[in-house]
Formats: sequence, structure tokens, C-alpha cells
Amino acid sequence: MTRLLCMIALLLPGLAQAQDDISASIASRGLAAVEADLAALPAPDATQRFALGGVRFLGAIEAALQLRWRLGLSGRTMDLPVLRLPVAENPTPEPFDPHFVETLAADLLARMEAAGTPLDTITDSDAVALRIDLADLWFDVNMNGARDTGEGVIEIAAGTVLPRRFNNDQTAAPVIRFDTADAAWLNAYTHMLSTAAELVLAYPPGDAVAEVGQAARAMQEVAGDAPPVNALAYMFEDEVDAVAALLLALRQEPKADHTRATRAHALETIRLNRLFWARLDAETDNESEWIPNARQTSALGIALPAEVATAWQAVLADAEDLLEGRKLIPYWRLKSGAGLNLKKLLEEPIPVDLVGWAQGKDLLPYAERGTRANAWNWREFTSLMRGESMLYVLLLN
Repeated sequence: MTRLLCMIALLLPGLAQAQDDISASIASRGLAAVEADLAALPAPDATQRFALGGVRFLGAIEAALQLRWRLGLSGRTMDLPVLRLPVAENPTPEPFDPHFVETLAADLLARMEAAGTPLDTITDSDAVALRIDLADLWFDVNMNGARDTGEGVIEIAAGTVLPRRFNNDQTAAPVIRFDTADAAWLNAYTHMLSTAAELVLAYPPGDAVAEVGQAARAMQEVAGDAPPVNALAYMFEDEVDAVAALLLALRQEPKADHTRATRAHALETIRLNRLFWARLDAETDNESEWIPNARQTSALGIALPAEVATAWQAVLADAEDLLEGRKLIPYWRLKSGAGLNLKKLLEEPIPVDLVGWAQGKDLLPYAERGTRANAWNWREFTSLMRGESMLYVLLLN
């Protein structure tokens, strides 16, 4: 048996390297190579299963950034997960595909499911202990197999999921020791991104983007080389086109299977987030923590108030009440004691027509009497976070 294991190690040096130092292996070989090594393990332990889920998760983000780079979509394409991350300029992009958002969402959804599969097997009794130097993580955005400037995870994520100060040469990248609680956190994140992907696929925008783009090009042909009427018209052309495409997409008949899956993934995000906080609260160590409990210190250097767990759980409870129809969404035409049922809206979706939704005629099937949700818990959370609430929303999922 010993000889057999030695032969395997000799035949699969990358596999042995992945077990010894996954962080360094990612730094030198990239996410895809390390994922292949981990996926080939015949009996991975809890740490290796967490690592496999982690590299698959990061690989999904990498694939989305690569698609945007191929199409020359640099900067913040939209203020949505993955689409809001910066991408370097591509000097020779492929022809623009108006259906790229659906392609991105479908691929992200499949990859999030693959990432969640090994994470689902990690239980409270498993001992996860994976050290990752954040400086080792990078995305092969331009697909050349080498790490180039601007491809580090810290460079890309600073200011969104990571504090902005890490995108500074004077700030050393931290080493994180991911543990069993973090497995639930990462699994929750796979479902959070799946929630967004399902919603995109429920109202696929590709045809609307193509229609708006064709109209914009036709207008440009009519205008010829004439200068813009004013600076505002020139500055906001792209924004107007984006809003027009969004509104057109929302007017189509939604795909109910995707809106129902949106709700299911959102509820699973909440369930796993609660599991994360329960595991986190039980921790007694204080070693290079990703997200700390009230007795621990964050390796990221972020100062989480002691009340953050309670405040965030209250926000999640409100979201769950809305998704389960126990509380209703306030609506301007409905008095106190009545509102809109979000659960029914996601289970039995309709097109989003601004006139019908603003006036209320289209929303009558979802209007009912009951307890309305309020923004008290959200206001308490944002007050606690002192102006950094959106950063912590992305961090805490």
C-alpha cells in the first residue's frame, strides 16, 4: 500500500503539491490546475473539499471576467455581482454579443452548483483548516496562462468584497486561515450569486440589448458626422441605452422556473448564513480569522461591532419573512396593514410594465392584507456599519 501511494505521488506531482500548500500552488499554477488536482483526489478530507469548493468558486468569477475581457467590456459593466468588477482593456476584442449577460449568468449558475457540491458535505464535526495568502490568488483574465498586472484578486476585489486599503503597496496582504464556519459562509455565497444569475435568466436581456443597439446605430447613421447637440447627450447615451434595454427586458413574459429558483436560492443563502453564524459563535480560537466573532480579531483588519451578528440576523429574518410571504412589501396605494406578497410574485411572475406597476393595476393579484415589513432592522444595521454597509453586505452575504 505504501509503495502504491508513493507511485501516485510520483505520477501526480501537482496533486501532492496541492495537498502540501494549496495557496502557493494557486500562485504558481493558477486556479484551473489546482482545481483539477483537488478534483482528482480519491478521498479528500474536509480541508481539501473546502479548497475544491473555493477554487471552483473563484474559477467561476475568473470565467466571467474572461468573457468580459474577450468582448472588450472593461470597467464596471453594470452594478451587479461580477459585472461591477474592473477588467483590463482588451486591444483586440471579439465582436460584441448582445446575449453575453445570459451566457455569463448560465455559466455562473452551473459553476456555483459545482462549487457548492463539495461544500455541502462539510458538517459541524469536520475540521477545516486552510491557510490562504490573499496575495497568492489571481484570475487569468486575459487567458495567457501567466499572472499580469491587475489580475490579483486583491487588485480586482479591493473596495467591493475586500477593504479598499488592500489595493495599496504599503498594505501587506493578509494570510487567512479558513475554517469550518467559513465553509458555510462560502456555500451561502454560491447561492447568493446563483440568486442573481437566476433573476437574470428569468428576464433574459439579450434580445432587448440587440434591439436597443440596432436603434442606436441607426440613429448614428442618420446623424452622420454631426457633433452632439450638447455635452449631456454625448455623456449619457450609453446610460440611456442600458436603461432602455433593462426596461424592455423586464416587459417580456418572465420564465417562472427561474423566478422560483431565485426564491429558493435566496432562502438557502439565508439558511447557510445562519449556519455560518452559529458555527462562528462556537469558535474559541483566534487565528487569522476571515470573519471574526465578538471574541476574535479579523485578519483583514476590519473592525466588526460586537452587535453585528445580531443586527445582520435581524436583516436576514426580514428578508426570509418577505420570501415566505409572512410579511408584505409596502406599496404606496395600500394603507397600513396591507402590502404585496413577494413569495407569490416570484412563484407566479408577470412582466414588469412601469405604468401597470406604478399605478398598481398589474399588481392587484399580489395585494393582500397582512403585516408589512419595515426598514427598522436595515436602518439599525446601516447605522452600526457607519457608512460601510454595502461593503459589509457583500462580505457577510
